[in-house]
Amino acid sequence: MNEFKYLGIVNWAKDVIRDKPLSVGDKFYSETELCAIHNVSRQTVRQALACMERQGILSRRQGSGTFVQSPNAVAIEKDSHLVGIVSTYFSDYIFPSIVTGIERVLSDNNVSMQLMTTSNQVTEEARAIEKMLSQNVGGLIIEPSQSALPNPNLALYNEIRARDIPIVFFNAKYAWSGSPLVAMDDHAAGQIVTDHLISLGHKNIAGIFVFDNMQGHKRYQGYMHALMKHRIPISDKRIMWYSATEKATLFQNSASALKALLDESTAVVCYNDNLAVELMAFCKQQGIGVPGDISIVGIDDSNLARVCEVPLTSVSHPKQQLGETAAKLLLEQMTNPSFKAKDVLFLPELVRRESSAAAPGKAEVHHRRVH
Repeated sequence: MNEFKYLGIVNWAKDVIRDKPLSVGDKFYSETELCAIHNVSRQTVRQALACMERQGILSRRQGSGTFVQSPNAVAIEKDSHLVGIVSTYFSDYIFPSIVTGIERVLSDNNVSMQLMTTSNQVTEEARAIEKMLSQNVGGLIIEPSQSALPNPNLALYNEIRARDIPIVFFNAKYAWSGSPLVAMDDHAAGQIVTDHLISLGHKNIAGIFVFDNMQGHKRYQGYMHALMKHRIPISDKRIMWYSATEKATLFQNSASALKALLDESTAVVCYNDNLAVELMAFCKQQGIGVPGDISIVGIDDSNLARVCEVPLTSVSHPKQQLGETAAKLLLEQMTNPSFKAKDVLFLPELVRRESSAAAPGKAEVHHRRVH
């Protein structure tokens, strides 16, 4: 694949520096020479040189050329006592419990961790990974940003691969990564909450899902699977998608669409508890009773599900156990390079609370719509 071409130049350059050998301050090949030697574009050569600059192997001086900075950096010694953690968020929701699980296992094994968050932004993900690489971490545990969208950080992930730094993804992973994932079974989660609503007699079941994270896609797939299994038609007018990075404005910018969605439905499957709690507040503003007029379910069984005004039906997220498993899987790869890690998915369980109830009768639905 073309995106991996520059790695061949990196490995070739390392061999040249070692075999010649070249010393600190010795001049290296120019961009033009490298293009000719490898028959590649200048862009590919620049990718390779940038990678070697980050690794401290070469330095480029404007107007003078490229020079060997540290021949000993050719074989970068990874710090087996330091692991990098990259999470989309940390301060609230389920993330502190996940990180606590990771930290507990690493601490028990005398391994330190460096935590950085991305706010689900790919530019912040790049900054975090560059920081981890500069610290020569021995392994990485990463929650990808905008995991359902094309990612511009391929070069950094290729560099991680070139350095043989093991990665474990949590909650979601990029389809092209080839690294193991530790997550809740999001497809099962979407199916379980939808099955629950169907068991209560609901047929007009709406779904609101995030489109830029893989969890949203998988939970939507589970929702669809449950409807199809019970031969309930899937209606586009009962599906709403939103961006995780724009959720703060969803209930302002899409108020009329949300009203129409609720008017067509007797129940709603929400992408997560956070969204479900905000939807219940929106329903209260609109004079729609939960669960009398409409049932609402979430996913993750966060603290929000228990403390909101109408306790929320949800499905359990493994949280701390997920973090512990991700850390154990990474340590196994760090200590045993031949270990072939596989994905680990946790099956969630339904936690029923007051936000879901039997579907209202036709007369009740008509009364709510007229009112």
